[in-house]
Amino acid sequence: MDFDDLLYVMALQHVPNLGDTTSRKLISHFGSAKKIFSEKTSSLLRIDGIGKKRIEGLYDKIHLKAAEQELKFIQSNQIKVLYFEDPDYPEKLKHCPDAPLLLFSRGNIDLKKRRIISIVGTRQITQHGIAFCEKLIEDLAVLDPVIISGFAYGVDITAQKAAVKHGLQTIGCLAHGLDQIYPKSHKKYMAQIENNGGFLTDFWSSDKFERNNFLKRNRIIAGISEATVVIESAEKGGALVTADIANSYDREVFAVPGRPGDKYSSGCNGLIKTQQAHVLTSAADIAYILNWDVEEKQSVVQKQLFVDLEQDEQKLYEFLKDQGKTELDHLALTCNFPTFKTASLLLNMELKGVVRPLPGKLFEVV
Repeated sequence: MDFDDLLYVMALQHVPNLGDTTSRKLISHFGSAKKIFSEKTSSLLRIDGIGKKRIEGLYDKIHLKAAEQELKFIQSNQIKVLYFEDPDYPEKLKHCPDAPLLLFSRGNIDLKKRRIISIVGTRQITQHGIAFCEKLIEDLAVLDPVIISGFAYGVDITAQKAAVKHGLQTIGCLAHGLDQIYPKSHKKYMAQIENNGGFLTDFWSSDKFERNNFLKRNRIIAGISEATVVIESAEKGGALVTADIANSYDREVFAVPGRPGDKYSSGCNGLIKTQQAHVLTSAADIAYILNWDVEEKQSVVQKQLFVDLEQDEQKLYEFLKDQGKTELDHLALTCNFPTFKTASLLLNMELKGVVRPLPGKLFEVV
């Protein structure tokens, strides 16, 4: 998109009552943002859903002046701008009805043909939550997913630090412009995040920093990914809002179950109880529900010489090593495990690169 086109798209974005959905409708109808500003009011009002309130102040020159000022900031800070029709605009987000007209990014973001999941949760993460989050990302690393979060305290920063540790791309979706960072204490992580992904936002540097921005930001976290994972959450909170948005986009949602009565498990337990989320107990659950091809990815990953197996996994491994190819049901019966547990254990073992599935529900040691 050239400078002139971008200027008018940003001017359109600056009009208070339009919003992203209405703006996209107008651009689609007239062919470009620039043409909208040269149309008569009567032409605009003939479009279904466009009322006087929507286009109030549209022709005020303040919008172009504001866009010019913001473009100066963008150019001087080497910020990349993604228009919703650009090929680099996140594909899944593009199909959300309220997707942003523009996204502003910084770093080394590459979302083309990638597995993408969002990880969210409470800012008051427990030690159990930290351990689960770190283990989840460690086990997912073989599948090379992109980890999306909000760069906030608690679950967000735990997930993004773990992603960096394991060489995964991670993206922080911000609730403010790229002229600042919140929380300020996370400034020390910015370079690592930008080297391993980056930051995204649809807010301008001139936008006020306010509470409602976080709720608006959550639609990007939910819409950009295949699935949203809630690690820990109280009965109310931004993570549950994100999960609700993800469900409205027909995306998968996962929640980590916890003990009844635990404050930061109540939100997750509620999602599971009301069938708004899949139970998440390990990385294998994500690979199974999202139908990620584990074997395909492992073909380019060198098999580890020493792999830590849980006691039950070790039992299955030793049986398969001794007996060779074995059918799932027979394996479960012989090792005295329920079939559903055996399937889950085998998926975990696939992620660790020690077994592989074969046609006919057969499994063998790699």
